[in-house]
Amino acid sequence: MSNSYLTTAEVADYLRLKERKVYDLVRQGHLPCSRATGKLLFPRQHIDIWVLSHLEGDQAQRQAPPAVLAGSQDPLLEWAVRESGSDLASLCHGSGDGVRRLLEGKAMLAGIHLLDASSGRYNEPAALGLGGVRDLIVLHWASRRQGLLLAPGNPLNLRSVGDIAKQGAMLAHRQPGAGAAQLLNCLLQQADVAPEALRWTAHPALSEDDLALVIAQGDADVGLGMEAAAQRQQLDFIPLVKESFDVVMHRRSYFEPAVQALFAFARTSRFAQRANTINGYDVSQLGRVLYNA
Repeated sequence: MSNSYLTTAEVADYLRLKERKVYDLVRQGHLPCSRATGKLLFPRQHIDIWVLSHLEGDQAQRQAPPAVLAGSQDPLLEWAVRESGSDLASLCHGSGDGVRRLLEGKAMLAGIHLLDASSGRYNEPAALGLGGVRDLIVLHWASRRQGLLLAPGNPLNLRSVGDIAKQGAMLAHRQPGAGAAQLLNCLLQQADVAPEALRWTAHPALSEDDLALVIAQGDADVGLGMEAAAQRQQLDFIPLVKESFDVVMHRRSYFEPAVQALFAFARTSRFAQRANTINGYDVSQLGRVLYNA
């Protein structure tokens, strides 16, 4: 059984259940599956998560966290939360804040895009202080383009992070702990640009949209953010990196109705059409299990 997707007969054999019981679990919304091909297919990784989420013991006795999505703002994720009818509340104040709320039991899931400078990889649980969480899972949401957001026409002709210092441009920035702030620090180090050499706006922008708006209103010349935010404010954009935006949660949370509703909606054609209208997104690997403690 090396296939990524199992048939009904294969999953019944894998779980040592009768096929009728498998159909019952699907009908009740308990067992994750796909009907994209006209027949039931079961993602093998998600079946394993389902089994592990029903382990007996202290982990199983924990009270479910509140139905809150924390972490970084993502326009596609925000739209999917609303349109899916998931009843998730959004409390997005940056990736670092999302990790903290998840650890404190104040959020059911968190969207994050935190780069580990030492490894060059995104959303590494050990680097985020999540290595000791025994029931943690990380699911991929989207690949996104991050780069320089610029005033229309790019009047200062900025092409790189190094140009920001050379031109004395006013730099809009995110709050400490945000994924964009962490990425900016890495890019400044790579370009050998000291933070003291830059002109920073007086206050940090608390979301991607806020940062784009600061530039659109003329209060800053440039900022680091995602292409989708530039698109929404009709700003120029210069791509610099492609990042992984992922969703972290406790294993059992994946099977809460709110989370199931969100990911079920993300598999629909309507969601795919929406993703195609937003610049800088690749959702071809959405739902792939990146980490399963």
